[in-house]
Amino acid sequence: MPPGTAARPARLRAAWGEAHEPVEGVSRSARLIACAIPLTVLPSSLWRLPVALRPGIGLGERAYVIGLSVLCEVLALTAFGLIARWGEVFPGWVPYLRGRRVPVGAAVIPAGLGATALTLLWTVLTFLTEIMGRTITGERLPADFPTRAGGWQALSLYVCYTPLLLWGPLLGALTVAYVRRRRLSPRKGRQPLRGR
Repeated sequence: MPPGTAARPARLRAAWGEAHEPVEGVSRSARLIACAIPLTVLPSSLWRLPVALRPGIGLGERAYVIGLSVLCEVLALTAFGLIARWGEVFPGWVPYLRGRRVPVGAAVIPAGLGATALTLLWTVLTFLTEIMGRTITGERLPADFPTRAGGWQALSLYVCYTPLLLWGPLLGALTVAYVRRRRLSPRKGRQPLRGR
């Protein structure tokens, strides 16, 4: 084993812990919400992966399905920025901004727009597919669509996709908690990150 290989997992765990450690003043409920958001996305991301491995699917569609799953999970993990230090002070790797306070609007506007879009998207998609029997493009659902097929296919789709209905509202609640906490905290100007 090359020298330093054993230390890599420890450094990775330390970096992960530092990036996700809540700052002072974050409530227990905000911590739980931040942890719940990636978990609401994970089942649907995992459900899509076998679709990408089905025979007869082209390379482009395969890459799209896998990329969509990874992108959704990465976006869900950004919710930790609303409770962690990097959501209040730019990290050391950000050129020109490192150590400066993150303006409240720089976090709240994307988070608020994301929460609104996700809530509308999953509400509209649920209405279209389950009540109207249509796809997002307005076409009738195919006969082999999992909820039409019934049985385990329908059950797995419901179990994996229903949590997505919570993604937008949870992100909205976390955004409100972030705004309240930041408005109550004293402005301290430039605050360098520890160890950077």
